[in-house]
Amino acid sequence: MEIRDKFYEMLELQLVLNNETNGLEWTKGYNKNNKLIDWNRCIYMESAELIDSFSWKHWKNINSATDWDNVYIELVDIWHFILSLKLESNQNNIVNTDELSKNEFTKLKNLKAQENIYDILEITRELINNTSSQNSDLNKTIEIYFRLCTSCGMSFDNIYDLYIGKNVLNKFRQDNGYKTGKYIKIWNGKEDNQIMMQIMQSLEKINFNILYNELEVEYKKVS
Repeated sequence: MEIRDKFYEMLELQLVLNNETNGLEWTKGYNKNNKLIDWNRCIYMESAELIDSFSWKHWKNINSATDWDNVYIELVDIWHFILSLKLESNQNNIVNTDELSKNEFTKLKNLKAQENIYDILEITRELINNTSSQNSDLNKTIEIYFRLCTSCGMSFDNIYDLYIGKNVLNKFRQDNGYKTGKYIKIWNGKEDNQIMMQIMQSLEKINFNILYNELEVEYKKVS
């Protein structure tokens, strides 16, 4: 599948999820419960959670290993919100696909994450600064985000695969009472994100319905 096709597939999936979660008029800035929607705030708050995946504290657990699985989850969570911003802006393309094809980011496979986590943290700071500004620029947000993914060793194909997985999980959460607080996020000692990634790794090909069904099977085992 071409990059352009993957972009549009993710946009379509995000639109369906947002419509089901927030109501059909969410692009006006409020959900169906009249709750303000601020996608930029979502991005910088998820960015803060990404930072906590690294051993950045100088006073505590200074030799702890980076939680790379959580880094990737947070990056894809951020991507959900970037897609939502793009949909909200009512533009057909996330970025110019011709320019994207020339970007080294789209050509890299099996990237190796930077060993210096502080370089990654500085790019994350850029993302937070841009999205927390009143003059936040979406194109700049995307550019910074791509640099951040590259620094973390995450290729476009990685983003796509994990986005599909997380989109399925988000749909599963909503269907099982996530908004009301009924949903159980820890499944017998493991967070549902971890379970989702384990299931994905066991599948030859990522498929929305198969992954959803597998999540149902595992969720029934929660005690």
